[in-house]
Amino acid sequence: MFDSFRKELSRRHLLHKAGFSFMAVGVTGAIGYIIKPSRTLAQAAPAPSKEPSLPPEKKLGWAVVGLGKFATEQIMPSFAECKRSKLVALVSGDRSKAEKYARQYGINSKNIYNYQNYDNLRNNPEVDVVYIILPNGMHAEYSIRGAKAGKHVMCEKPMANTVEECQAMIDAAKKANRKLMIAYRAQYEPYNLAAIQLTQSGKLGKLKVVTSDHGRILDPKDPADVWRMDKKLAGGGSLYDIGIYSLQAARYITGEEPTEITAFTYSTPGDPRFRQVEENVNFTLRFPSGVLANCTSSYGYSTTKRIQVFGSEAVLELDPATDYYQHRLYINRNNRREEQNIEEKNQFALEIDHLSESIMTNKQPKTPGEEGLQDVKLMNLIYQAARTGEKVKV
Repeated sequence: MFDSFRKELSRRHLLHKAGFSFMAVGVTGAIGYIIKPSRTLAQAAPAPSKEPSLPPEKKLGWAVVGLGKFATEQIMPSFAECKRSKLVALVSGDRSKAEKYARQYGINSKNIYNYQNYDNLRNNPEVDVVYIILPNGMHAEYSIRGAKAGKHVMCEKPMANTVEECQAMIDAAKKANRKLMIAYRAQYEPYNLAAIQLTQSGKLGKLKVVTSDHGRILDPKDPADVWRMDKKLAGGGSLYDIGIYSLQAARYITGEEPTEITAFTYSTPGDPRFRQVEENVNFTLRFPSGVLANCTSSYGYSTTKRIQVFGSEAVLELDPATDYYQHRLYINRNNRREEQNIEEKNQFALEIDHLSESIMTNKQPKTPGEEGLQDVKLMNLIYQAARTGEKVKV
């Protein structure tokens, strides 16, 4: 079903510019109905294990699929802090680049794969898990192929471009009896977990409003941003890329699923960056308890990663909320603003080890495919609300 998209020569040119030598996938279809899970999906993650690091021979082997900036600068170095996981293989369309990183991380050259022989991972018992770090439009294909190769799958967010792709990923993992986890790093990060605990334990009083803003400047000169301007590769604009953090925050802070959505989008007229994807999205979510969430995402305002939680007795502010390395958490009570001191930990190592531990204990990971599916469905409803100018019932 991916053949027609593979034939698009314009995609080949774009991928070459972005440093990729493989093809993207894109499947269109109806939004579908929104799921109403029997449990709240976005909840606090279980505390990371305090057990000592396993010896190397007992750690699960991971293959990183896609050697872009995020993979090479954040994920791969984080394996040094993992207790249950080790990096053993690389998948890249650039052999020389893969060989350079293989030497750096002590990976056997026989464990370097490309996008044509990717399926041969099925014959490598050293690899237990594949971590998909590719443009959004490629998540479905490589996750499904990974599961069919008998490997557990970690996939970057957003899970995929369409509801249908998300469901296909879930179905493939179930058929192969493999775990599928979406890399929602904030749900494993200590400051965000503290914010969830403080809110849901009643320390702020009765919860009234959540606000969350995530934005940055989309830079067409950055190879990592080139594919983000192409809707078939990105799925959407700022909402799919960073607005998903605002959506996630509203869900995991409240511990609820929204029942109503209103939204607006705006892109600067004539800006070539936004020919296919949107620049700004403002959306409001109503939750069953009556809590309202006011959220924004942007590719046009200065870097912002903020969550605010308004309770009847105190206000919580997490800013930066979803940074890679630094977070600040404040409680404002009776006009007294106090910073909360929490130990920073490597959120990437925590989420990687969470999946490894889930595999070892045969438990469902905290952020399974169903969590990613829920966000994609909600983001499609946000677009619908903005497009129609009407309130959308979930």
